[in-house]
Amino acid sequence: MATVKYRLKRNVNKDKSTIYVYLSYGRGNMFEVKTGFSIDPKDWQLKLGFPKQNNAESKYLLSNLKSLESFIHDSLNSSNSKGELIDKHWLELKIKECFNRVEKTDLEVFTNHLQYIIDNAHNKKIRGKNSVGLSESRIKGYKTFLGIIEEYQQVKGKTIRLTEITNLFAEDFKNWLLKSKQYSVAYAGKQIDNLKAVCNDAERLGIPTHSNAKNIESFTESDEERFIVTLSFEEIKLIYDTPMPTNYLENAKKWMLFGFELGQRGEDLLNVTQNSIRYIEGLLTVDVHQKKTKKDVSVVIMKPEIIEMLENSIPHKISLQKFNKYIKEVCELAGLNTLTDGYKVATDNEGNRRKVFGKYPKWELMASHSLRRSFASNYYKRISTPVLMGITGHSRESDFLKYINKQVDKDDNAKLFAMQYKQLMI
Repeated sequence: MATVKYRLKRNVNKDKSTIYVYLSYGRGNMFEVKTGFSIDPKDWQLKLGFPKQNNAESKYLLSNLKSLESFIHDSLNSSNSKGELIDKHWLELKIKECFNRVEKTDLEVFTNHLQYIIDNAHNKKIRGKNSVGLSESRIKGYKTFLGIIEEYQQVKGKTIRLTEITNLFAEDFKNWLLKSKQYSVAYAGKQIDNLKAVCNDAERLGIPTHSNAKNIESFTESDEERFIVTLSFEEIKLIYDTPMPTNYLENAKKWMLFGFELGQRGEDLLNVTQNSIRYIEGLLTVDVHQKKTKKDVSVVIMKPEIIEMLENSIPHKISLQKFNKYIKEVCELAGLNTLTDGYKVATDNEGNRRKVFGKYPKWELMASHSLRRSFASNYYKRISTPVLMGITGHSRESDFLKYINKQVDKDDNAKLFAMQYKQLMI
């Protein structure tokens, strides 16, 4: 049964507050949007959720809200019979229809469609997969991209339309990202990919786009420009052998040593609990649900010191933000001071935080993703690539090799096959 209620929310000015309509439609389906009406809070009945009947204006407002409530209920029945999606966008449209506020939405405006993607992200069909809903990281990426496009529009002094997205436009946008914003090649390349994705989505829905949008070329940094910061087995042993002066750093150190053997993203690593551990034929196995890929993987831990640590107790819970901070402290104490090429986040003169390339002591470049990369790099060619990919969650070997900045080596693959074949014959 659908429920329609009204509530006041945030001040519009000194005297008025905005009236919002709240629709509860089935379990987990709750939407709240502006009605377009406002009222002095002293003229509002909080318990009933309607205006007091103390003046002509309030009586007229009550009539409108009652009409909207009936219109929403009637529209729900009609939309259900047609199999329409009931969401926030639907509710906003019904308010406009009820009060004849429907305006022609300019669907060719780039930011309009990008906002539409964000608003409907949890209901979007994922391309190439039999599932619905973009990941939280993808939604966050689109929101960041929206801010970048809005800034670019201000610089250009115009509203960008989908029909303007051509190779020439993409080239100008790319130059602005790299030269004016001074983004890294990889980050600028991601924004061009976002540009193409929005155009593709609009075209799929029949919204006019430029025919040249399909030909926009993606790019990323070259192998020479890609700097992967990892720790070798010898450097990991330095961390293991270095005593920590505080409990919080000792705890972070345990998570790090565990992470070097688990091969998962920082967020997934820190979500491991005692319930994640089980034994398969005497082997300590850790079950992980990868939040980004939505894959379930199982990893056998083989190092005796890590097995002993996990059998005693999992390190206590810590936030990813604090973990990334403590990782640097642990590595500094372990003496990982070798000057290393890489990108470090810094604040520029305008207060913007961005990655700056340079040579830094290695500990300054360490973060939670370094653990997973170290796992993949250290065990590459020691463990067959498909097995490693099954653990890291990569679907394609090309993506896996790019992740650790390696090239396909046919000779090494041949040698690895020969070695594993001999072991099979023993």
